[in-house]
Amino acid sequence: MKTGSIGLQTYIWNNNLKSLLLLGLYPFVIMGLFWACAYVVAVMAMGNGGTMGAPQPQNMASAMVAAYWPMVLAVVVIWFIVAWFFNTKMVRALSHAHPVTRKEEPELYNLLENLCIAQGMKTPRLEIIETHARNAFASGVDERSYSVTVTRGLMNALTKEELEGVLAHELTHIINRDVRLLIVTIIFTGMIGFAAQLVWSQLRYGFIFSGRRRQQGGGVLLLLAIAAILWIGYMATLFTRFALSRRREYMADAGAIKMTKNPEAMMSALQRIAGRDQIPQAPDDIAMMCIENAHPFMGLFATHPPIGNRIKALAAITGAEIPVLSTPPVEESRRFNQNGPRPNPWLVRERRR
Repeated sequence: MKTGSIGLQTYIWNNNLKSLLLLGLYPFVIMGLFWACAYVVAVMAMGNGGTMGAPQPQNMASAMVAAYWPMVLAVVVIWFIVAWFFNTKMVRALSHAHPVTRKEEPELYNLLENLCIAQGMKTPRLEIIETHARNAFASGVDERSYSVTVTRGLMNALTKEELEGVLAHELTHIINRDVRLLIVTIIFTGMIGFAAQLVWSQLRYGFIFSGRRRQQGGGVLLLLAIAAILWIGYMATLFTRFALSRRREYMADAGAIKMTKNPEAMMSALQRIAGRDQIPQAPDDIAMMCIENAHPFMGLFATHPPIGNRIKALAAITGAEIPVLSTPPVEESRRFNQNGPRPNPWLVRERRR
């Protein structure tokens, strides 16, 4: 297998640095949004003939930040602590996954454990999403919280070797610290988005739909202005996702091949996943972590490179031919049964190819 130098240690160091930079930048972003909201409050107060605050709106906003910054910083710290230590439960709730044990899924668990033993790493928690979608992702910030999640559709559609490649891909994300950077990015944007949704909900149900907008027109305008600031701030923080280079997927694909020594299986796994990756009801934050996320906007905000490009890159660095599947992926609906016994996932795989 022909592989070139990909600067792995530099890549990992850059991921760690980006995580620290985002953590350090976040309080300043929150303070900036707080100042903007305070400025709007000051403008509204002065426009209504109020006497509160300093003569100039910017002075009043600065005074409010100076007075309340410890409280705002405390809220930010609490948010990060809760999200950092409970990210596993949050991701599980958002993705509708459930943890499984070796007894429940022995074949899948053994595949993951064998790969971890070969890499000298602790086996992460294994979870499954009961959906026909074909996808997988890794999450967590440290050994205590690392987990690998796969969909039932992925297990039912891939051969043993193909699924081993997908698991190796996700383990590479853990080794490369991609998952930690992803979680930090999600935390970074989450609080601002949550605050924007709260204000918008209050605006819709507290004023617009309650019939009080005529009596409290000033309040509606104030909430509209604050909601606009928060949504602008939220959209701005989404650009932090550009810190997540799409190169990470190429690196993880290459790392999977290094673990399994089977480039053909990794390429055919990507072929089987293509076009069937969408997990129902999964938010963008979960889709961003998956092995495939086909949600680009004219390619500008794509979090993953096209699968075709990834397959070509694997063929180029390994010298292997791109496999041609002998039969198209079959629908797995007849074998997908959440309420009854499920067949061994490898029994009928080899006959498909």
